[in-house]
Amino acid sequence: MPELPEVETVANGVNDRIRAEVIESVWLSRYKEPFKTPPRPMADALTGTRIDRVRRVGKHIVFDLIRSGQDQPTQDQPTNVDQPASVRRPNVHPNVHPNVQWTVHLGMTGRLLVSTADVPVPPHTHAILHLSSGRELRFVDARRFGRLALHLPGRSGDGFQGPGREPLTISAEDFAALFRHRRLPIKAALLNQRLLHGVGNIYADESLFRAGIRPTRMAGRLTRERLARLHAGLQTVLRDAIRLGGSSVSDYVDADGAAGFFQLHHYVYMRTGQPCLTCGTPIRRTVIGGRGTHYCPTCQR
Repeated sequence: MPELPEVETVANGVNDRIRAEVIESVWLSRYKEPFKTPPRPMADALTGTRIDRVRRVGKHIVFDLIRSGQDQPTQDQPTNVDQPASVRRPNVHPNVHPNVQWTVHLGMTGRLLVSTADVPVPPHTHAILHLSSGRELRFVDARRFGRLALHLPGRSGDGFQGPGREPLTISAEDFAALFRHRRLPIKAALLNQRLLHGVGNIYADESLFRAGIRPTRMAGRLTRERLARLHAGLQTVLRDAIRLGGSSVSDYVDADGAAGFFQLHHYVYMRTGQPCLTCGTPIRRTVIGGRGTHYCPTCQR
C-alpha cells in the first residue's frame, strides 16, 4: 500500500501538472467499491470546478476545488439530474459553502495518472476527469481497494483532516507524548493512524533501524532520548523517500507512471536473511500486529 512518501509524490506530481485546470466533465465507472460518495452527486459536485491545489493529508490525496460564481444556481433554477453524469453541471444549494474537496485514497493498487485524451484508457479505470486543457486525470485501481469521496467544508472553511498527527511537522516533544503509557510494541504504535497518519510498514521498519530501536520494544517504556532519535530518524527517512520518489516495491508509480527509487536505499525492509549494511548480521523478520517486520538484531536493541 502506498505510504506517506508515495502519496506525497503523487499529490505533488498531479498538482504540478493540473493545478488551475477546470474539470469540464466527469466519467465514473459502474463499480461501487471505490466510491464512498455515490457517483452521481460526485460527478455533479466536481464538474465545473477549478483545481486550486492538490496536496497530501495523511495517506489521502486532497483536491481543493473552487466553484466559479456563475456555476452556483439560484433557488429558482431547475435541477439537471436527468442529464448524463458526464455532462451535468453541479447543482449547489445557495446555503452550501462554495468550496468542495475531492479525496482520493490509493488503497493497495490505486494510481492517479495524468494523460492526454489519445492515450488508451487502462483496464480497471474507475474515474476520468476531463480537463480544460484537453488532458485527463485517471484513477486506476485493479483491486478496487482505493476510495474516492467528497468533503464539503463548513462555513468556517474547515477542510479535510486526517485521523492523526502529521509526521513531517510534529515536534519531538509532541511525538514523544503520543507514545507515553502505550502498552504495545513501538512498531504497532507507529502504524496506528490515529497517532501518526501516513506511516506504514516500510517507513516504520526503516525509521526504527535508523534509531537503533528493536520493533518489539514497548512504546511506553522507551526513554525520551530514544524517542527523540526515532522522531529524527522517521522524518529523515520520509524526506529522503519523498526526494527519491517513494518506494516501488509493488504497484506504485507516480503521476507520470514512473517508479520510485527509495527501495534501493532500504536497510532492512524486505531484506530477510541478507547481511545488515551496517554490521553484517543477517536481517531477521517477525510479525507484529499482523504485519511483517524487518530488523537487525545487532544494531537494534
